[in-house]
Amino acid sequence: MTQYLFTPPAIQSLPIRGKAERFPINRIFCVGRNYHAHAVEMGKPVDKSAERPFYFTKSPQTLVQSGATVAYPPGTNNYHFEMELVLAVGQAGFRVSAEKAHEMIYGYAAGLDMTRRDLQLVARDKGRPWDLGKDIEEGSVCSEIVPMEGQIVDQGAIALEVNGATKQSSDVAKLIWNIREIIADLSQFYHLQPGDLIYTGTPEGVGAVVAGDRITGRVEGVAEVALTVGPAE
Repeated sequence: MTQYLFTPPAIQSLPIRGKAERFPINRIFCVGRNYHAHAVEMGKPVDKSAERPFYFTKSPQTLVQSGATVAYPPGTNNYHFEMELVLAVGQAGFRVSAEKAHEMIYGYAAGLDMTRRDLQLVARDKGRPWDLGKDIEEGSVCSEIVPMEGQIVDQGAIALEVNGATKQSSDVAKLIWNIREIIADLSQFYHLQPGDLIYTGTPEGVGAVVAGDRITGRVEGVAEVALTVGPAE
């Protein structure tokens, strides 16, 4: 039996609606600037005819389940919410065609890609990696996984409120790169595996939260997500 110097981190997982088993998390991929209006509000419009999707990753250890209270993170004065449809990969695939992309899908969830916006923008403007802005402890919030094997979600309202006030309101139909295109493109670079999560991008309306704020969001026909921001440690 293998012996370790210290106890390895626990496997991160999420509940699955209607099942006793949990969904073990392998990797977390995020699609950047995947709604036109959000790209514009970030000052970086997207021309799909001349560009392809781009991605960043968040470590599985950043994952927290919907309903949690998390501490306001260190090093930022501009902590932002980003409401997203999350895709759960159910089988291995490499260089998958768009036509067969649906075969990769186990289900979906509603998620929050929490962001230290001030640190992200400094890194972006200096051409540096976004890790300090995005790969935040307790910064990847996710609902239960909803099994929807082989289904492509190509429409449905996506919305977020802070303390009951609507901040984001759009539709998954407005994704620049849709679910099939995301799977096909990302699988050109990675051997996708069961347990991979793909945060598909956020619509316009992102903004800052402070300690005490309550965030609630939903993707129509999928799930709801909630988070309370606690005081800084």
